[in-house]
Amino acid sequence: MIQTCAQLLQDYAGSRKVYRSEKLKFSGVQDQDVYNIAPPVPDESGWVIPARVEPRTSEDSQVMFFRQQGDVWQLEPSLPVFRLQDPFWTYIHGELVFGGVEIFPHPTIEDALSWRTMFYRGAGLTDLRPFASGPDGMKDIRLAELADGSIGVFTRPQGEVGGRGTIGYLELSSLDQLNPETILQASLLEQFTPEEWGGANEVHLLTDGSLGVVGHIARFDETGARHYFSTAFTFDPARRLPGPMKIIAVRSDFPSGASKRPDLQDVIFSGGLVRLGDGTAWLYAGLSDAEAGRVLIPDPFGSR
Repeated sequence: MIQTCAQLLQDYAGSRKVYRSEKLKFSGVQDQDVYNIAPPVPDESGWVIPARVEPRTSEDSQVMFFRQQGDVWQLEPSLPVFRLQDPFWTYIHGELVFGGVEIFPHPTIEDALSWRTMFYRGAGLTDLRPFASGPDGMKDIRLAELADGSIGVFTRPQGEVGGRGTIGYLELSSLDQLNPETILQASLLEQFTPEEWGGANEVHLLTDGSLGVVGHIARFDETGARHYFSTAFTFDPARRLPGPMKIIAVRSDFPSGASKRPDLQDVIFSGGLVRLGDGTAWLYAGLSDAEAGRVLIPDPFGSR
């Protein structure tokens, strides 16, 4: 059954548990905002956070990597910089797969932008090379290696197919099959009402072979302001069947702070989880399109 933001929020209010909440501090980029992070990714010297970096008044973004030094995440100058937004990463068949959103001038609308998801692969962060892109106008394409070695692909069509944004799913046998044409063949999961939208942000292979999907659901209010909430659901790839969606975090779970615009105050970007194995997990997230933070919450996928 499809549930609205209001219904999911009511359920969340009755079950909310936040054990710890903190804003992350970044250094090395002068007056630019650092937000829409992914969870830490390993490199040769430890762990780094990929993050979207841009001026407050612009969407001309770069993805940079930051290494923790004390209570600050310091820019790591030895790692590459990508002209992308909203980074993500995973491992497929032993390779690191990294990606983000590329913006470019809209082909038919003057002074407007369009976007596409770009994918890179390699042995590590200093070895990444581009290998695929998604369809123009599509964000939030996420990959996961399944138990049998095939590749699950979650998509996010919008427009004539997908409305304001929904989640699709397909499977591939090789990364070489990832291209705009195959991505557009995904079957829709039908998880949102026409007035609301959502997408997948990160995917975990669980011990029972199912997939744990960290995502978001969003809506406009009567003033036009956006409201984004972090969600999670499980997905059975054998039956192509999603489980019930639930909210796992809202903006007020994090420390208050700045926003890029007034209509983005109640927005969190679900970067992904670091599962600790003790029933809890850190959720890393962008905050109000201006900052970043993390919260320690119950692991939404339990012990699987």
